[in-house]
Amino acid sequence: MSTETDDVSAFGISGTSGWFVGGAVGGGIGAAAFGLLMWLFDPAVVAVAIPEIYGLEPVGVVGWGVHIAHGIVLGLVFGWLVTRDPILGILRTDVETDVLSQTGMTLRLVGAGFVFGLAVWALLPVLVLPVWAATIGGTAGGFPIAAIESLVGHLLFGVVLGVVFATTADLSEQPSGQPLED
Repeated sequence: MSTETDDVSAFGISGTSGWFVGGAVGGGIGAAAFGLLMWLFDPAVVAVAIPEIYGLEPVGVVGWGVHIAHGIVLGLVFGWLVTRDPILGILRTDVETDVLSQTGMTLRLVGAGFVFGLAVWALLPVLVLPVWAATIGGTAGGFPIAAIESLVGHLLFGVVLGVVFATTADLSEQPSGQPLED
């Protein structure tokens, strides 16, 4: 499946804190990329809509701060998930498909980030945000719940998260079973 260099990150942050650092940094950078994309489409989403979700005044960089904090938390969730035995085992599993068998851990983590970004989009802005807004007695404001910009932004977040995570966290020392093996 992969060579040793496929499992070793560019920075080699390994051990028990590798996923934590990789997830936090990847989530922050991914959120910044997503925020820049939103800023290009509609700056009010970052500046006004995100703070309004929490009942905050859209003052200064509050929206950016909240958005980056969301990204860091979600990056930590991603890092924790992909280093747990079932998912890490699937990422490391040898497959008989020619194309997939030639991919290394880096590309598989980028793919996992893409899937994670899609899941975050489907769960948070599409399902949770409308319920949250109704519960606190407000609306989702100017937040583009199911807009294509939101989907593309979340996918961008996931891909950037996967790339940064793959280049910062060393998963070679992480034990994992092979969940798809007989």
